[in-house]
Amino acid sequence: MVRVLVTRPEPGASRTALRLEAQGFQAIVLPLTKTVALPVEASVFPAAVAVAVTSANAVRHAPKALIATLAALPCHAVGKRTADACRAAGFRSVSEGPGDAEALAGAISNELAGKEMVYLCGRVRFPVFEERLAAAGVRFHAVETYDTVRLAYPDEEIVARLSNKPVDAVLLYSAKAAEALSPLNRRPSLRGLFENAEFLALSARVAKALDGVGGQEVRIASHPDEGAMLALLSLPR
Repeated sequence: MVRVLVTRPEPGASRTALRLEAQGFQAIVLPLTKTVALPVEASVFPAAVAVAVTSANAVRHAPKALIATLAALPCHAVGKRTADACRAAGFRSVSEGPGDAEALAGAISNELAGKEMVYLCGRVRFPVFEERLAAAGVRFHAVETYDTVRLAYPDEEIVARLSNKPVDAVLLYSAKAAEALSPLNRRPSLRGLFENAEFLALSARVAKALDGVGGQEVRIASHPDEGAMLALLSLPR
């Protein structure tokens, strides 16, 4: 059975593990990052006509008081999972985007050109969404509700989680996770666990953050979503 290491934060890691197991893979969960809430004031944005959200974590970590001030505005979510999180948080009118931040910016730019909106986001994020909005003349307030931080594990815990057996593939969802994996791959006591693994990256930016994997194979998803990355698992190695 193909052993796949899942490095994304919880609760997403466990969801991915179930998805992998349903497809016949053996999933090993080892989150290399976690999301933490940032202090945010429940500011009022009287001129805002809409809200945009490109990560479900942005609403999960947002203070309820902030959501309450924004809940009546049209909410543009990047994709289905984020849209579901926005509805659960209390937004009354949520539209589901194409699943990609740049595509979402393109979809809402004409409607919001010359207007003001609120962007709920993380401290670590791709700049392309904001760049596309700015180029279209959309004024936005970026409200950072969470941060992504690296997790550290002693070698013994990693060996135990992997049952001291090599993994065949590693799923990497963020540049921070890729940066955290690279030193693990170089540790003498762990090298045998990763030396034959292929690394599957959500985007070129994530792949670029990998350092020290030598001649090992790195594959990049055709689209920056989990489905495209998991599809790489069924391709010939």
